[in-house]
Amino acid sequence: MSLAKKLATVASGTLMSRVLGFAREMLMAAALGTGPVADAFYAAFQFPNTFRRLFAEGAFNAAFVPLFAKEIEQNGLDGARRFSEEVFGVLFTVLLVVTIAMELAMPVLIATIVAPGFADDPAQFALTKSLAIIMFPYLACMSLAAMMAGMLNSLRRYFAAAVAPVFLNVILIAVLAAGWQQGWDATAIGYGLSWGVLAAGVVQLAIVWIAARMAGIKLGFTRPKMTPNVRRLLVLALPAAITGGITQINQLIGTAIASTQNSAVSSLALADRVYQLPLGVVGIAVAIVLLPELARALKAGDMAEATSLQNRSVEFSLFLTLPAAAGLFVLAEPVVRVLYERGQFAANGSTPLVAAVLAIFALGLPAFVLIKAFTPGYFAREDTRTPMIFASLSVALNIAIALLLFPRIGAPGIATASAAAGWLNAAMLLAVLLRRGHWQSDRGLVKRLPRLLIATLIMGAALWYGLRWFAPQLASNSAFIDQVWALGLLVIGGAAVYILAAFGLGGADLGIIRRSVRRKA
Repeated sequence: MSLAKKLATVASGTLMSRVLGFAREMLMAAALGTGPVADAFYAAFQFPNTFRRLFAEGAFNAAFVPLFAKEIEQNGLDGARRFSEEVFGVLFTVLLVVTIAMELAMPVLIATIVAPGFADDPAQFALTKSLAIIMFPYLACMSLAAMMAGMLNSLRRYFAAAVAPVFLNVILIAVLAAGWQQGWDATAIGYGLSWGVLAAGVVQLAIVWIAARMAGIKLGFTRPKMTPNVRRLLVLALPAAITGGITQINQLIGTAIASTQNSAVSSLALADRVYQLPLGVVGIAVAIVLLPELARALKAGDMAEATSLQNRSVEFSLFLTLPAAAGLFVLAEPVVRVLYERGQFAANGSTPLVAAVLAIFALGLPAFVLIKAFTPGYFAREDTRTPMIFASLSVALNIAIALLLFPRIGAPGIATASAAAGWLNAAMLLAVLLRRGHWQSDRGLVKRLPRLLIATLIMGAALWYGLRWFAPQLASNSAFIDQVWALGLLVIGGAAVYILAAFGLGGADLGIIRRSVRRKA
């Protein structure tokens, strides 16, 4: 399968999930707005979701995949299955202990880490605690699912792992539809969504479990024991968990700080959903596909292949991410208005705040995607310590800026801190790759990158003038259908301007793209 097909397979599943995620957030915004129940749900869900990214997706994509790929190369599928069973026994036991401990400690965790600002409101504190207790077992389901997904990706079977997250949004949309039909109040909707999250975790685990069995990996439970392979995995996984979940660490910190101000938590969450679309479709797809391919190339000693994989991945990422960032920055307010401004969201007058947060997140979007493209250069070489150090430094910067700006400008200060931390992390990752000789940019990337930047600026200027032209149709008091077609024309027109400018300036070359994406791994 070509690199393009692998990226398209992962991106299509992620795109489906993100589009349904938009539908989910639109319904949630209408049902809950940015009120206290929305704040409680988003804060409670952020907790298990952050742990999932730290100890599941980040650790296993970084540590498990290279070791699993090595077992396949050295000992075949049977050796990889034995290694997986060793890991599964340890992982299941650890998750059981962690889940029980966290459930018992949830009141303290909510008061000190998740949402300390809610401690002054007993009703909201109690609701957040209850929702978090319901949702936390989602972590165990998704951690096991991440292991299955890592095996499938290493076996070059990407579809099941990519499509499984769709079911979280499908189930939550069904809950919201049921709540609307039966007239649930906001609190009942919050509880329904929490049980839906737990159910979605079980469904996603079942999907990848069945796919792994169909791929020839049938795992049985073994007594947990610290074999050399498991010890090596743990040595790699701890720093990888921190590195792979850096965005979520910053979000968790932002949520804790934002909990001291009404509507700040839900405003950050709603803006995050929008910019996660390009981040998920491009950044996560590149990271998932690049890591096992790069690990194989390095194990085979094929440095030319490794260099080509890294450069084409960055080029692909920036070709799609730069215009997305510029578009979200310029069109932040109409995007938020069309997606969310109805029901309780409109009643709360939340559009300007969420739009400001989204515009700032957009400035950090290229950095977040580049982090996904740079870290496989370390993980494929089984170096998880260096990215962990950089992630820690970026977290420190995030905390400092957030504490400085939040009292002055509110939620946009949290977004500013996150964007600045992302750029610092990306810059450090690239600098050390270059210094070590692990990254050798080719002439094509050096030539095309400045031209892509110019094409992006041209598109941004065109969108800015177009936004002024369509201002009457995009105003909050205009008809929804007028807002939709005006925004649609701006998006289509902006994309056309960017493509013409990118190809006209030489920032993209159709022949090179065609040859590179057809290249077999």
